[in-house]
Amino acid sequence: MHLHTFHPSIPSLPSIKMLPKWKSKSTEQSIPMASSPNLDTDLRHCFQAHWKNFPLSDLQKATGNFSHENLIGEGGSSEVYKGHLKDGQLVAIKRLIRGTQEEMTADYLSELGILVHVNHPNISGVIGYGVEGGMHLVLPLSPHGSLANLLNGEKGKLSWCYRYNISLGTAAGLGYLHEGCRRRIIHRDIKTANILLTEDFEAQISDFGLAKWLPDQWTHLTVSQFEGTFGYLPPEFFMHGVVDEKTDVYAFGVLLLELISGRPALDESRNSVVMWAKPMLLSKNHSGLVDPSLGDAYDSEQMNRMVMVASLCIQQASTDRPQMSQVHEMLKGTRSILERKKTFQHTNRQDDIYQKVNLLLDMPSPKCKDDPNYQQSQAELEKYNVNPLLQ
Repeated sequence: MHLHTFHPSIPSLPSIKMLPKWKSKSTEQSIPMASSPNLDTDLRHCFQAHWKNFPLSDLQKATGNFSHENLIGEGGSSEVYKGHLKDGQLVAIKRLIRGTQEEMTADYLSELGILVHVNHPNISGVIGYGVEGGMHLVLPLSPHGSLANLLNGEKGKLSWCYRYNISLGTAAGLGYLHEGCRRRIIHRDIKTANILLTEDFEAQISDFGLAKWLPDQWTHLTVSQFEGTFGYLPPEFFMHGVVDEKTDVYAFGVLLLELISGRPALDESRNSVVMWAKPMLLSKNHSGLVDPSLGDAYDSEQMNRMVMVASLCIQQASTDRPQMSQVHEMLKGTRSILERKKTFQHTNRQDDIYQKVNLLLDMPSPKCKDDPNYQQSQAELEKYNVNPLLQ
């Protein structure tokens, strides 16, 4: 089953409120709108110099006149088509199709305003754009498709080595968006369908249609309109409409569970992979989490780290979730996180997270359960009320 981004049936611009750190009241965010789709002339600053301006005829030829056979994805306000450019390059062409002219222009500029600020090997780039006969984005399309295609397609096609590297690449890309980019960017729609795979199976985050940037002085967004993908949204979003970096962290935790188990975020019966996994995490039955198609062909230390990180990322309270820069180090097995914590913004509560992480990383192999060091580490973890995420 393909999981599509959910948008309201009646297109409208979201009412977005920002909460500054120094205020208790919400502040309306005004979204600049263009009255004309003549973006190439009026809003040239939104485009990178190397982005190509495609005429409509080129886009029509590339997609077979936007034929249904080439339709590979759709959301509430756009459709995505597979296409081949004149030079043979395989591309994805995103076309806005729903909403008023002002709404589509605002959405188009919002996505471009994000993409113009990003440059990272784990972020999908932009080839070009087109504003003739509508608003289009021309994006790279991997021959391997998305992570969702491989995980939910033919079993056994995605080895553990690729899964682990995809987790590292996605974590690096998200860490860049949150902390390394010129703007602080929240993706808001991290899911397997939005992780593209290069020829070498390197992860690239794609689809910035819901992404928002936050000034440093703001703690989070509060949104009144539901946008996102069921199965990847954290509790605070449903309860309060809160969106911040921890929104992406939670979604990344869900994605890790999918990589580990081979199960989708929501199955055909709408059962959540998070709810499916939690009993096994609590009962320490972590072997039950592993995708049967992998057999024994996986690195146990990497698997243990991935399970541990997934557990931290899907914590109910957003303050208990680590930052993506921390997540990336944990996945790599970095054992100096505690010493380097001062390089990150963190709360006192996150000090506990660092302590738990270091205990988990330094814990001896569970094969040596009679080892006094193992027993001591387990006792320390029990003080934190945390399951040792090792068998």
